[in-house]
Amino acid sequence: MGLEGTKLRDAWTPFLSKIPMVERPGWHVHFKAKLGWTVAILILFFVLGNVPLFGLSPESLDLFGRFRAIFAGESYSLTALGVMPIINASIILQILAGPKIMKLNLTNPKDQAFYLNMQKLLVLCFAIFISFTYAMGFYMPNPDIAHQLGVSLRFISFLLFLQVFIGGMLVYYMEEVVSRWGIGSGVGLFIVAGVSHQIINGLVNWVSDGSGFAVGVIPRWIEIAGQVEPYVIAEGVIVFLFQHHVIALITTVALFFLVIYLLCACIELKIPDYSKRRQGRIRFPIRFVHFTWAIAIPLVFLNLGRLLQSSIQGLGRLLYSHGITILGTYEFGSATSGLMFYLDPIYSPWDWFPTLVNSAYPNVAGWQIAVRISADLLIMFAGSMLSAWIWVKLSPGMETRDIRTLIRDSGIPIRGYRRSIKAIKRAVDRYTVKIAMMGCGLLGALLVITNMFGTLGAVSVVYLILAVSIIYGLYEEIKVYSFERFLNPLSR
Repeated sequence: MGLEGTKLRDAWTPFLSKIPMVERPGWHVHFKAKLGWTVAILILFFVLGNVPLFGLSPESLDLFGRFRAIFAGESYSLTALGVMPIINASIILQILAGPKIMKLNLTNPKDQAFYLNMQKLLVLCFAIFISFTYAMGFYMPNPDIAHQLGVSLRFISFLLFLQVFIGGMLVYYMEEVVSRWGIGSGVGLFIVAGVSHQIINGLVNWVSDGSGFAVGVIPRWIEIAGQVEPYVIAEGVIVFLFQHHVIALITTVALFFLVIYLLCACIELKIPDYSKRRQGRIRFPIRFVHFTWAIAIPLVFLNLGRLLQSSIQGLGRLLYSHGITILGTYEFGSATSGLMFYLDPIYSPWDWFPTLVNSAYPNVAGWQIAVRISADLLIMFAGSMLSAWIWVKLSPGMETRDIRTLIRDSGIPIRGYRRSIKAIKRAVDRYTVKIAMMGCGLLGALLVITNMFGTLGAVSVVYLILAVSIIYGLYEEIKVYSFERFLNPLSR
């Protein structure tokens, strides 16, 4: 860390250290205790998610409703903020802690403490800002409650801000408890909880939807078995399976096992070996899991493909609202002709399956649907690759640094430097950017294909992939604890 960075760190540390935080345990925490803390925090998280905000009007809107699974938490509850402040703070620190800005050395205890203190400050700032945005712009105060209490609507808005902010900070400290005293990451645990809630809802929810059948697949097909005649299903079996979420169930299960396979897959990095008389290359296997976050984060927050499509669609709707149809026409908010139709993203089977598309828009031809699918795949593949390249270049490269250290500690001699981290950096960086770009491109294409068939509970494909990755990481951590207990029976 440079001289200016050291002065900045020393000047801010006394102030930042006053913000409360969860202390790390000063002793070895047994696995049962870790499991107990994790389960307790998860139960508390669900309890807070079922506590509604006092004074909220039914006319309120959820600003981040479409991102609710990734941000965790429940709308209009004490967990309305979810892990948004934590994720935003982490992304900014990932960029600022890179070698070109703050120049932090996270192996240095002082720099590491400063990094954690900066995270606390950013989480606090984001919690205040987002809570204020919710309370002032989207969470409307209930005039009936204000009248009963004899207070103004502005006071009720202040109470809403206070509740959202306190709930957000509680989620932050609960995340710290899990990360320090429990198993895995608190953010990951809450994301898994949100995604699992959607999947379970799509599996067993008995509440009826607009079709007259239950939302959940299991109760829905119990009702279908007693009400629908077999010939009705036979007339359009594929459409029937789409409409009643069977294909979505199959797609969700298939995606789960596909992601597990990718996480178990290894990528061989070819490292130059100059320790022998004849120069050659050493194949060093690296688990693809090292690149999981480098690939998944751009898809969630920085996907240039989806940003481009959204911007173009916004322009098309604006022109159409003023009577200009040169880019296409819209019906019920969806593009039906022109360039806008071909650039409209595919989110469900109703956007591409001919029978389902023609039931709403009979004038759409099959070749037009094929062009739309091809355009969406191309945009997502190219946009995801570009997003991954930008993210890897901007971030400090945690994954690549871990790989470099792993290779250095393995004892592989590299190009006259023996185990020099600089020589390993040159060898590793040749591959990591390409791997991240290709993996992100394939993941973008997989996102489109999975959206075409749908998922259980209409959970986002990216969020489902993140949840499976987190679950697999928890499995790996639990497996390590089990192996340690096997080696050391006295720790049981």
